[in-house]
Amino acid sequence: MVEIILKRGKEKAAIQRHPWIFSGALEKVKGKPENGEVVKVIAFDDEFLGYGYYNSNSRVAVRLLEWDENQTIDTKWYENRLKQAIASRQFILNDETNTCRLVFSEADFLPGLIVDKYADFLSLQILSSGMESVKNDIVEILKAELNPKGIFDKSDATARGHEGLAIENGLLWGENPPEFLEVKENGIAYHINIAEGQKSGFYCDQRDNRSILASYTNGKKVLDCFSYSGGFTLNSLAKNAKSVTSVDSSALAIETLKQNITLNNFDAEKVTTIQSDVNKQLRAFKDSGELFDVIVLDPPKYAPSRSAMDRAARAYKDLNRLGMLLLEKGGLLATFSCSGAIDIETFKQIIAWAALDAGKEVQIIKQFCQPEDHPVRISFSEGEYLKGLLLRVL
Repeated sequence: MVEIILKRGKEKAAIQRHPWIFSGALEKVKGKPENGEVVKVIAFDDEFLGYGYYNSNSRVAVRLLEWDENQTIDTKWYENRLKQAIASRQFILNDETNTCRLVFSEADFLPGLIVDKYADFLSLQILSSGMESVKNDIVEILKAELNPKGIFDKSDATARGHEGLAIENGLLWGENPPEFLEVKENGIAYHINIAEGQKSGFYCDQRDNRSILASYTNGKKVLDCFSYSGGFTLNSLAKNAKSVTSVDSSALAIETLKQNITLNNFDAEKVTTIQSDVNKQLRAFKDSGELFDVIVLDPPKYAPSRSAMDRAARAYKDLNRLGMLLLEKGGLLATFSCSGAIDIETFKQIIAWAALDAGKEVQIIKQFCQPEDHPVRISFSEGEYLKGLLLRVL
């Protein structure tokens, strides 16, 4: 096995079980490993640190898998890790919910692998060259463990480019999922499109937060921004919202949302759907003087890396400033960030700036986070990407 020797003093993170070793920490590579090959990582003083995937193209030169030198990274090792991850989510699945995340990358000691369950189908995302090299083994293990109707490769994230990997989007095994697959979450039915939808087909990381926010919407006029297929919209309707206005730039998202309203037998007359850029639409609402009781702001990732933080902070501030200006006095703003580079304290500071610019007094009444199927390893805080605040705007 190829050995990677770290520079003196660069072993601390690995000892503390952080899974990333950056290229600048490498002193020497003994051999010529292929990208995705498992290597042995040792400290400058020859202390064993762990086994991990090597990639010469990535800033993260090694993604650590295992810290026990006596372990062998083979098919059995992957089988054990996958079984452990799948077993830990079984309590989520029931008659009311048949979709969740089964594998969450580094959080489940499988860096670069995401597996989502959508009814009888699996959506798989591979983001590291190491997982790409064992993709066939992963598929065979998932077939044996879960017996799905089909496994779809949704590896179309731009992050694959950092690993020297091409975009993949297509069937890996079994049946192709239908164009609109029906799933259930907290008793609400959704049509999702795995092949063409965002992320792996659905945002199951907002499962708990959708339910929490909906409890505040009875009799309220709700604005759901970046509504996608309607998670917050549908939950608000289920809790007797007076009306919901749903805004998204995607025609597919709006069409899917309309299907989901019909699928759940909700009153379509209560819903106004708008295909538009959200910031543009918020300004249009401001110009027309329209106000809402509850507003949801769930934008895409504005800060994919730390280098984008300043630009992202300005975008989050302006978005939330506009949201605050569109609320009735005492109205509620549910605002989210899925940017891992922005922690909750930074997000709170951005909200404070937005409130100052809007001339509003704001109270935090609840804090949102990602659900149990998106766990955070205590040694890998970067896995805590989703955060949110429920604000009362006075």
